[in-house]
Amino acid sequence: MHPIPIKLKEEMAADPYYKCCVRWREGTCSGRITWEHCWLYAGKQIQEKWAIIPLCWFHHLGDGLIKEINHWFSINRMTKNDEEKYPRKNWFQIRIYLNKKYNKLFNNA
Repeated sequence: MHPIPIKLKEEMAADPYYKCCVRWREGTCSGRITWEHCWLYAGKQIQEKWAIIPLCWFHHLGDGLIKEINHWFSINRMTKNDEEKYPRKNWFQIRIYLNKKYNKLFNNA
């Protein structure tokens, strides 16, 4: 694992989005807020704001970790420009699969 670049870390620390677990609606959060790198590309963590999400300890490092849900939260923050930076992943197809599986679960909460 590589640390988050200082400039990106400062930007994320100033963003209110990163103060609360993205899975808070489930009601099972516990522990401090951590930041998870959701995606690997060419064997390395993607060091971009959209690819790092805030999770409580339980949802990131505990029994509540479900990587696919974390992927769903982050992929829906991507822009077209973000997708173009990582062309070897079929982001379109991944997004369709994840949205079909998780949109109803999380957007109705």
